[in-house]
Amino acid sequence: MREHLGFLRTSSAVVKIAAWVFLLLGLVGLASLFLQNVALEQRLINLSAAALYVLFFFLLFLIAKIADLLIKIINTLHKE
Repeated sequence: MREHLGFLRTSSAVVKIAAWVFLLLGLVGLASLFLQNVALEQRLINLSAAALYVLFFFLLFLIAKIADLLIKIINTLHKE
C-alpha cells in the first residue's frame, strides 16, 4: 500500500488545484454578473453557473481532503 502514496499525494495536489480553479471561475462569473447589464434570464444563467462552480470546488476539495486523510492513515498503519 505504501507504493501508492506518491500517486495519492500527486492526485491530491492536482485535485486541489482544479478545485481552486473552479472557485476562481465561479468568482469571475459572480463578478461578471454584477458588472454587466444583461437581461434577467442571463443573470439567472450566470448565477446558476457560478453556484455550480462553487459546488464543484467543495466537491473536489472534499475529495482531496479524503486523499490526504488516506495518506495519514497509511502512514500511521505503517508505523505500527
